[in-house]
Amino acid sequence: MSERKFIATNIAVLTISDTRTEYDDRSGSVLVSRLTQAGHNLYEKAIVMDDIYQIRAIVSTWIANADIQIIITSGGTGVSGRDGSPEAVYPLFDKTLEGFGEMFRVLSYEDIGTSTLQSRTLAGVANGTYIFVLPGSPGAVKLAWKKLISHQLDYRTRPCNLVEMMPRLLEK
Repeated sequence: MSERKFIATNIAVLTISDTRTEYDDRSGSVLVSRLTQAGHNLYEKAIVMDDIYQIRAIVSTWIANADIQIIITSGGTGVSGRDGSPEAVYPLFDKTLEGFGEMFRVLSYEDIGTSTLQSRTLAGVANGTYIFVLPGSPGAVKLAWKKLISHQLDYRTRPCNLVEMMPRLLEK
């Protein structure tokens, strides 16, 4: 069996926070660093207030952009009154990837114990674009990238990966 070649994807990164700026956005910086080190392309990066409609507006614009293949958000997945990332993004999904949130919480349990129950991390597909909704902590972002996302966005991962499914995402 011949070795597959890496396929770079275009990724947009959205930090969801009422307090972060480009200067102190550690989770967004971690994502940008990890995805570019892996060989992917940072298509766009933004920071938005934790407001369902502002989040949904940016994510919807990116979903409609055929050049963006992946969207990764960080922040707003907790249970406080201001945490609204899942509510903003979930209605946009055509399909959900339930296993992503389940696997993330299992892996996170090793680091933070039962506190992982407070994470409402999720993933799905909308208009042929993969979307990952991550917690805002740098540790959670690193965990999600290292243990899950990096492997599924690597065409060389066997037996299967999300990149090889990209050409079929919009099939009817």
